[in-house]
Amino acid sequence: MMKQVGRVAGTSLPVLLTGESGTGKEVVASALHRRSERAEKPFVAVNCGAIPAELIESELFGHVRGSFTGADRDRRGLWEEADGGTVFLDEITETTPAFQVKLLRALQEGEIRRVGSNRTQKLYVRVIAASNQDVEMEVKGGRFRQDLFYRLNAVSIVLPPLREKREDILSLAQTFAQQIYSLNLAVTFSREALNLFEQYPWPGNIRELENAVVRAAAMCDGTVRVQDLPERIRTLSATVMNRRIRNVITSRRRKSGTLSQKLKGTTSRAY
Repeated sequence: MMKQVGRVAGTSLPVLLTGESGTGKEVVASALHRRSERAEKPFVAVNCGAIPAELIESELFGHVRGSFTGADRDRRGLWEEADGGTVFLDEITETTPAFQVKLLRALQEGEIRRVGSNRTQKLYVRVIAASNQDVEMEVKGGRFRQDLFYRLNAVSIVLPPLREKREDILSLAQTFAQQIYSLNLAVTFSREALNLFEQYPWPGNIRELENAVVRAAAMCDGTVRVQDLPERIRTLSATVMNRRIRNVITSRRRKSGTLSQKLKGTTSRAY
């Protein structure tokens, strides 16, 4: 995936990132920005799902004085703040069809119009969008405009869940631990703690891993041990291990029973 990021970063193409919550979509968007020619310009992240539908146009494109109740002065939008840089639109599928029309125009024409204004402004902004939904299914369901999907989907990057990339867990954990450990010493992990990391399914993905490691590293004495980990990890990992043990025992019993039946059949034929 990071090879794809490296190839795409140098272009100005829109990018659509998809994957479960917590898989690091903003991290990838930031990496695309840092590796591009826009690296010295602003990187503006917007959570579309956190902005009320009636305010998102004003937040992104700005407004002029008197355009609506409470608009007592002209205001630049986040799109203008990002001029020359990158806008990251997280949870893009949470936007309304009405706003999607205006976003499509901004992408197609490279210009915006503040709410209440008749004047358009040309801006040089790269757009990276993200969603934890299946965007094509959202299009088929009529909840997301097909033309906007095609415009954003110039490059598509799918971020796999952490449970499918277990080989990355240790390096990610080490990175997160070093970010907060105040003594500037290397944080280590006990073998038991690493085993729990490998067993745990990480439903919250990278975000949950970071939360768990930061908490554990802050409480440990330089070595993260089982008792330093959040209870949910200790409990669920133990449950998973017990299930695996039961499955192994059941499998062995079945094999033993099958072998016993074969031996009985062989003995009967001998007589």
